[in-house]
Amino acid sequence: MKKITPTTNGRRGMIANPRLQITAKKPSVKSLLSRGKKTGGRAGGTISSRFRGGGTRRQYRKIDFSGRDKLGIPAKVVAIEYDPNRTAFVALVVFTDGEKRYQLAHKNLKVGDEVLTDLKTKVRDGNRMQLKNIPVGFEIFNLELIPGNGGQLVRAAGGSAKLISLDGEKAQVQFSSGEIRLFEKDCLATLGVVSNEEKNLARLGKAGRTRHRGRRPHVRGKAMNPCDHPHGGGEAGNSIGMKYPKTPWGAHALGVKTRNPKKLSNKLIVRSRHRAKKR
Repeated sequence: MKKITPTTNGRRGMIANPRLQITAKKPSVKSLLSRGKKTGGRAGGTISSRFRGGGTRRQYRKIDFSGRDKLGIPAKVVAIEYDPNRTAFVALVVFTDGEKRYQLAHKNLKVGDEVLTDLKTKVRDGNRMQLKNIPVGFEIFNLELIPGNGGQLVRAAGGSAKLISLDGEKAQVQFSSGEIRLFEKDCLATLGVVSNEEKNLARLGKAGRTRHRGRRPHVRGKAMNPCDHPHGGGEAGNSIGMKYPKTPWGAHALGVKTRNPKKLSNKLIVRSRHRAKKR
């Protein structure tokens, strides 16, 4: 990470990510891009997600999270690019049949490296295969929840999970939160750790860079009027005057469980992440 010299107030406290792994400044394959649609946090004109709006328009990169239609076809990395829609970097790969696709880049990936997706292949970072063919103890990412649906878990920057057991009918995978979950052994996963692992160390430095990302100022409920928020009203710095904090719509907020226990899908969870933290 690079600590910026405080030449102005906006650059004071700023810590930049030099993105040394990136090799291309702009995307070169237009067929893999689509115009990003902005909602401003609105659905049908009504604000459904507060404090959203503005920001630089993004182009969406079409990422191949599955790779099942390219089983056994090697691909060569030709570029590593920045993707504004996710925290990890993406790799532009060219298959031996000539097709180009984007894939999630893993840590220490370099231009010229070869990656392969198959039911069973070499145990090497970047290769993708079924869980039952991955040695126990290896780190994985871009994990499928259901075979054939493409990777849906462990896709953020620096993320990884660990395959801890293949005993029984299902595989056991442990996440960084401590949760242990069962998966079908036919699910695909990529070996390694997701790229840009130092993403959490960056500091934007000023509010303007947050606005560029489409985030508007977050206003405290206590600073509003009573008609706008349950916490609103009162004089000076008084408390909210309630037994528990509330959302703008009167529901419990800040740590109170609101999920319906009848609808919980915990059948495949061997150890909860909440129990893991208590230990």
